[in-house]
Amino acid sequence: MIIVPVKEGENIDRALKRFKRKFEKTGVVKELRRRQAFEKPSVTSRYQKLHAIYVQGLQSQQENI
Repeated sequence: MIIVPVKEGENIDRALKRFKRKFEKTGVVKELRRRQAFEKPSVTSRYQKLHAIYVQGLQSQQENI
């Protein structure tokens, strides 16, 4: 449970903004989106490999500069 203490005379918009920031850091929404549809383990590993290739390409480009 996320608790955001509201100080005396604090604007409610500011407290709401702090709540949203804390909520986003917990990663609940990201986890819900990930669980909406089942993804086969082979597809997951394929995406991880493609991401690793992409990151490695970026690093090699940065070394060449």
